[in-house]
Amino acid sequence: MAGLLRRDAARDPDSVPWPMAGLLRRDAARDPDSVPWPMAGLLRRLLASTFAYQAPSILSSLLALITLPLYTGHLSTADYGYAENLLTAIIFTSILLRFGIGEAFVRFWFDDEDHARRLDLARTVTAWTLYASTAFCLVALVFAAPLSRLILVDENVGLMRIGIFGLWAFTNLEVANALLRVEERLKTYVIAAVANILLTVTLTVTLVVIRDDGANGYVFGNYGASTVILIALWIVMRDRVSFRPPRRTVALLRFGGPTVPADAAAFALNVLDRTYLIHAQSPDAAGRYGFAAKLSTVVIVAVRGFQAAWPPLAYSVTDEAQAARLYARVTTLYVAVTGTVVCGVLLVGRWAVRALASDPSYYGASAALPWVALGWALYGLVLVLITVAGRAKVTTRNFPATAAGLVVNAVLLVTLVGPLGIAGAGIALCGAYVVIVATLYLLTRHLFAVPFEWARLSAAVAVFTVIGVGGELLLPTQGATGLITRFALLLLVPPALVAARVVTVAELKRLGELRRRGEPATT
Repeated sequence: MAGLLRRDAARDPDSVPWPMAGLLRRDAARDPDSVPWPMAGLLRRLLASTFAYQAPSILSSLLALITLPLYTGHLSTADYGYAENLLTAIIFTSILLRFGIGEAFVRFWFDDEDHARRLDLARTVTAWTLYASTAFCLVALVFAAPLSRLILVDENVGLMRIGIFGLWAFTNLEVANALLRVEERLKTYVIAAVANILLTVTLTVTLVVIRDDGANGYVFGNYGASTVILIALWIVMRDRVSFRPPRRTVALLRFGGPTVPADAAAFALNVLDRTYLIHAQSPDAAGRYGFAAKLSTVVIVAVRGFQAAWPPLAYSVTDEAQAARLYARVTTLYVAVTGTVVCGVLLVGRWAVRALASDPSYYGASAALPWVALGWALYGLVLVLITVAGRAKVTTRNFPATAAGLVVNAVLLVTLVGPLGIAGAGIALCGAYVVIVATLYLLTRHLFAVPFEWARLSAAVAVFTVIGVGGELLLPTQGATGLITRFALLLLVPPALVAARVVTVAELKRLGELRRRGEPATT
């Protein structure tokens, strides 16, 4: 196929698919044999899988926004702060508990195409996760009281035990989802995710709104349904799941272990800010900050979809030159999309807060909202650079970058939260991610050279700054006039990106064609 494409490019350069068409035309004119494999099929895969991973997140986000007025009417800001702190602690602890075995599984899956060995790899990973999570959670139950004082300030043993149960369910479900991702079983993934969302919402509304179980019901609702879905996936994928003691995990842990400090330090930013707020200020401040994070869901949807779809695709490309160009192009498109969303959050976020918070005590969340949204967008860039190191199988370079970000985050929290409140915590989060991205780039650029499109990236940042910050400073901050004028300004972002040549009209048309021709999901 590569030879056919080279000959086609020499005869008719316009026949080569976007986004490499311009480069291929120039290379074909100079040397037909130098034409690289085009990326259209890869981008089609990325679009299809990202959309599949985003679809459940979109549904979850919509339902979360719809139910927020219900939850905020039955949960005080303090209860919400307790619950959100515990939920972030669960994710952080799960990263440590898995010890990078999920990342190693995704990476090694594409190193061996033998079906039997892949099945053995899957069984090893599921068994190791099951045994490790069960042992850890049994021990944690014994120490529920001191753990509650550490994480929640107060001693709430019941809530802490629910959180430990949630840790077990979440950890094993993450590995089950990884099995679906590496095989790109998108249909199964979507069905499981949607079922999980619907069960979670039903259970949480029942416990929080009808039974008035407060933070306990909110946390249990998030993970009770996950346990049901986990068991269902174990049944569906029973040939890939093992309950026997795991064997031959040394190579997996040797690869995955060095990724844990980096991953943990990166996510620890989300734990540190909430923990600092709940200890240094109050559970109410932590609750308002958690509410801001929940409203950042429009950015989180894009980032999580990208997080799920990107590593399997990035590692599956074997041609180094093709992979480098793919990384660069995807980074530009990611910045264009998430930057537009963050710009919208900055301009109209305060109206969303007032519309979705039934209790006025939550209104202060608007101060942190744009900063938290920007932090999540920056996290996606961290994923790109971590994948660069993972491709080179040099994962030890990630930790110095994330550790530097964690230190910066701590310093900025102590410096900014006092005078700025929860907005200072959001600024600290963004500052930490900027440091992580910059340090990761410096440490990985010689491992795998990616020709990032710096001119386009700079133009995108300029557009978002002028429109977003300019609108925030100059336009009204309340009333219908403020909302309408800010929406009108937001509509200028896409044409401004085209005018600045961050993206072109031809590229947008090609992207639309790729999405419409997306490959059908496999089961």
